[in-house]
Amino acid sequence: MAITMSTDILIVGAGPVGLYGAYCAGFRGLRTVLVDALPECGGQITALYPEKQIRDIAAVPGSRGREVVNALKAQADSFDTEYVLGREAVGLSFASDGRPQVTLSDDTVIDAGAVVVTAGIGTFTPRTLPAGEEFLDRGLSYFVPALDDYADNDVLVVGGGDSAVDWTLALAPIARSVTLVHRRGQFRAHAASVREMYDCGAQIITDAQVVALLGDERVREAHVRVDGEEQPRVHKVDAVVAALGFLSNLGPLAEWGMQLDRRTITVDTRMRTTLDRVYAAGDVTSYPGKVKLMSVGFGEVATAVNNAAVVLDPDLPLFPGHSTDHA
Repeated sequence: MAITMSTDILIVGAGPVGLYGAYCAGFRGLRTVLVDALPECGGQITALYPEKQIRDIAAVPGSRGREVVNALKAQADSFDTEYVLGREAVGLSFASDGRPQVTLSDDTVIDAGAVVVTAGIGTFTPRTLPAGEEFLDRGLSYFVPALDDYADNDVLVVGGGDSAVDWTLALAPIARSVTLVHRRGQFRAHAASVREMYDCGAQIITDAQVVALLGDERVREAHVRVDGEEQPRVHKVDAVVAALGFLSNLGPLAEWGMQLDRRTITVDTRMRTTLDRVYAAGDVTSYPGKVKLMSVGFGEVATAVNNAAVVLDPDLPLFPGHSTDHA
């Protein structure tokens, strides 16, 4: 097997947790390579909701997703992180000295002192809207890459989770009108966001479903059937955002031999998987009491990287010291 790259720490997944892990590794003086199947850093944030306000990071009351990613990347870049993007980590083997060797989808092999998996939910595909799929990219979309694209549009948002509510809140000041349709009376989104949504000026239709999308080269109408009403309501629309959630899987990572808990990787308190020198952090991990928040993932990846550093050099202390001390 030809080794084409070598590093101290290989991080698989260039989302927020992976980017912070690269900073933590660089702070310890470790060479770091960050791999991701997507062509850009940022993971789900960049791919699905770059304009969404993120509010669950300590000391950051609210910041757009793309701004969070840019700040994390700048932090990682301060230690010369090497990025290998647009290539998926597909295979794992071990050298005779125990070093992990990860094969990428283009047959590149990365030899690493340790691997940290920060793959989030793995690969993800949107749950499709049952009616009107033929209008995908012709007015129908499953996420909002740029809010300005919806300026002065009549927008219909479909869904009842955090994404649907967040898009409604984000689009309300920009679009000509926003209507949200949810098939139930109760929302799965955060209660504070739901209250804010009802006050933002959007029309909220519950116990209802989109039964048809009509149009020509683009979607022009949405037919919404409301429980208890004989005829569907007809809404003139310029755009439909179907925020119905995503289906995810670990892809090739599931075949690496790590102990799994459904679609997550089992780790211990050091964030070690059941494979030597392979760690994991962020939403991809599972342990008793796990809370899936970005802020939790930041702590997990710091734990993973610092424990990996001690494995690479047993003379190093586990605690890296404070950045203020080093400054």
